Amino acid sequence: MSLSPGPRGHLAMLAFSALVAGSFSLGALAAPLIAPAALTVVRFAIAGALVGAAALATCGLPRSAWVAPWRYLVLGSLLAIYFVLMFEGLKTASAVSTAAVFTLTPLMAAGFGWLLLRQITTARMALALAVGAAGALWVIFRGDIASLLRLQIGQGEVIYFWGCAAHAIYAPMVRKLNRGEPALVFTFGMMVAGFAVLLAWGWRDVLATDWTALPGIVWVTLLYVSVAASAMTFVLLQYAALRLPAAKVMAYTYLTPAWVILWQTALGHPAPPALVLGGIGLCLLALWLLLKDETRVDHRLTAQDGNPNEAPRTAGGQAGYAPDCKSE
Repeated sequence: MSLSPGPRGHLAMLAFSALVAGSFSLGALAAPLIAPAALTVVRFAIAGALVGAAALATCGLPRSAWVAPWRYLVLGSLLAIYFVLMFEGLKTASAVSTAAVFTLTPLMAAGFGWLLLRQITTARMALALAVGAAGALWVIFRGDIASLLRLQIGQGEVIYFWGCAAHAIYAPMVRKLNRGEPALVFTFGMMVAGFAVLLAWGWRDVLATDWTALPGIVWVTLLYVSVAASAMTFVLLQYAALRLPAAKVMAYTYLTPAWVILWQTALGHPAPPALVLGGIGLCLLALWLLLKDETRVDHRLTAQDGNPNEAPRTAGGQAGYAPDCKSE
């Protein structure tokens, strides 16, 4: 039995959150050993090449996909801004503080979804966002209220907040700017534009890096973040953003702290205290609320303004999901 577009979007974001979490665990090992800008430029180059090859082998790269190339520049710039500001913020902010700021992303995505697409956040969705945020904060601070109360907003946190804002606006912008291009083709265009923006920002760090002297863990991390945490996650995010409201897409970021704990445990780090499991439970409750909300909506594709499950419009102005390479 084939799944409808909505459930497939949810599965895509579930995989997305797990793959992104791995980049945090491996990135923590490699970050002190290479300049963030150099790592990110190469990350986009490798990931873009992989996505481009996959697009050529399946969908092809039709000339029609390059109509209005400014769309790719907008989307690529948003992700480039996020990655640059994330590393800039981490220069002065702690990982705990920045992770707490990251939990604001779904709420911002809900706001941008309304501004750009008039997507309505229902009462159940708003409750799910609030529960998920509480659960994520619980996991981040390991159930220690004192640690939460000591959170101080510094310059690094403010810088990273604007990066998270760029990340939050990306999901509804994908839906607004897509004109029927397949996910692989559209993602490739975004990654090429993002690489150009990042190269303009970090070319000095690329040239200054002694690539032959980098430790093995850097190359392992680079390959992982390029293939799993970039090429695959960008396609998954693009796929889900065309099938789910922006708030639901970004809500899966609440699962990232729980996935990080699993990654850390698999890499040999001590298991978290049992108290943290309560936060994971809240994250799962939030997802259940989102999935339950999905069952209360008519799954037929509509194009009415304000419908929370509104289908994107193609280049011809008709409502419908951007086609995959194979028929759904």
